[in-house]
Amino acid sequence: MVKKKKKRKEIKRKLLHKYRLVILNENTFEEKISFKLSRLNVFITGSLFTVCLIALTTLLIAFTPLREYIPGYSSTKLKKQATELTYKTDSLVTVLNYTNKYLDNIRKVLKGDITNNKINRDSIFEQFKIDPSSIDLTPIKEDSVLRAQVALEDKYNLFEKNTKDVSQILFSPLNGSISQEYDLTIKHYAIDIVATKGTPVKSVADGIVVFSEWTAETGYVILLEHKDCLLSVYKHNGSLSKSQGDLVKAGEVIAAVGNTGELSTGPHLHFELWNNGSPVNPRNFIDFK
Repeated sequence: MVKKKKKRKEIKRKLLHKYRLVILNENTFEEKISFKLSRLNVFITGSLFTVCLIALTTLLIAFTPLREYIPGYSSTKLKKQATELTYKTDSLVTVLNYTNKYLDNIRKVLKGDITNNKINRDSIFEQFKIDPSSIDLTPIKEDSVLRAQVALEDKYNLFEKNTKDVSQILFSPLNGSISQEYDLTIKHYAIDIVATKGTPVKSVADGIVVFSEWTAETGYVILLEHKDCLLSVYKHNGSLSKSQGDLVKAGEVIAAVGNTGELSTGPHLHFELWNNGSPVNPRNFIDFK
């Protein structure tokens, strides 16, 4: 016990023993600055200085842009840009999907490819079959009130309310005799109109040119997009008057009759109409007489 007490006193004495730190002029040995220090004071001061330095470094890293220079930290600006780019990428993917679908329809129009989907009609109507005995046909109060209101409105209505929507009027692209009709059985999705070479070919309706180029099989081809998802195609032309992206009016000259392309057998216009990616008979929309 005596030894332990002596040892403790010795440690205490060393910690509290006073030292003087003197700074002298090397040439004149003049005393400039002096400090009274002890080992305990030096240890406490050094510890406090270390803690303050660590705290200051932490604050600088956490609340200043200096943290961006430390590997592993990302800036707020980069995170914001990454989020915006993610939304833009998602939007571009959606637009790209719509564009690819649109181009597929254009490709079908140019190649004349359609798919004949055979559907079992019985399987479609089966899900809508209802047992009449399971339906309660007793009129409800709301139905009676609605019928009375409709009858009263019709009684004093001088004009017909339900007017039929009339689709756009299509003009004949060319005056001439028809050499071949629209025929799905032989995959002829057009009407061939014979005319003199150089005869003007006109647009059937207002629209925009989405394709105006030369193809090996059908020669000079021009394709117009109209409202209501309607496309009109003019093939085997001798020359084209419009370019891709041009706006055209109904009856405006867009090409001239020719005999171009490997599949052409004489001066004529190969005219097609496509609705929502499927061919339709032009005679159902245009009077060629």
